[in-house]
Amino acid sequence: MANDVVVIAEHAGGALTDTTFELLGKARQLASGWGGQAIAVLVGNDALAAQLGGADLVLTIDGPGLGDYSSDSYLDAMMAAIAHAAPRLVLLPTTTTGLDLAGALSVRWDAPLVSYVVDVVAEGDAVVATSQIYGGKIMAESVITADRALAAVISGSFPASAGHQDESPVVEALTPPAQGAARVVFRSRAEPAGGDVDITAVDVLVAVGRGIGSKDDIDLVQEFADAIGAPVAASRPIVDAGWLPKTRQVGKSGLKVKPRAYVMFGISGAPEHLEGMRDAELIIACNTDAKAPIFNIAHYGTTIDLFDLLPELTDKAGG
Repeated sequence: MANDVVVIAEHAGGALTDTTFELLGKARQLASGWGGQAIAVLVGNDALAAQLGGADLVLTIDGPGLGDYSSDSYLDAMMAAIAHAAPRLVLLPTTTTGLDLAGALSVRWDAPLVSYVVDVVAEGDAVVATSQIYGGKIMAESVITADRALAAVISGSFPASAGHQDESPVVEALTPPAQGAARVVFRSRAEPAGGDVDITAVDVLVAVGRGIGSKDDIDLVQEFADAIGAPVAASRPIVDAGWLPKTRQVGKSGLKVKPRAYVMFGISGAPEHLEGMRDAELIIACNTDAKAPIFNIAHYGTTIDLFDLLPELTDKAGG
């Protein structure tokens, strides 16, 4: 039985995603324990292979129609790479691309798939995957004894630093499979309009969630943020309500931020939001619910009502 671990190297806009390196670090750990290799599969843009030094081997498949993601062509290419590598485990990101591929690969490869994974460990001959279900309210363990499997991992579950290695990987180019008539064809990429501030490039970020109650009350958060010289970001419910622009949204469907300090008010800590900010160096949370999931990752926290706390903080910061 092969003991290699394959990672799908996701890229967008000509750059590898952070999730790729998160999965690569975990793949190295698992493969090392099994006596196998960590293998990155890079479909399209083989020039990025040199950046995958965390892999023991990089399999590239490039050619016409593979530069940008499309379901049919990428599925065929991934199956060709998996058939070539014959790994024990395939790690995919829980992203638009990963979720689109995961189910189809599971059927094509005839292997079990575990989704929404936040941890993967080896226990003897078995793979134990921990998944979030019901919005992260319950953690479920899946024990996989099959000789091959797939795991779709939530972004931010592992440190990206473990996958960054300043080494030159062995690169093997595979012949792309013959392309039939694709049902979906990539035409163009539409980037969101730029905002007034890039929240991914600041050292301190103040964030607000649905606990703020109303749009007018965001002014309290803004006053505090102004006092410490930080922009205001938000969880998805605030953006969906139209209270702040999309360019301020942190989370799975927004932006991923890594500030030195992330101060939040009225955010419970849904998995979708945690994906976007869990790598902040210092996390400070204010939520009246002492059992809110955000306190599981916050370095400091308080259950004081934000409407009592914010004016005091603003006065202190202004003084």
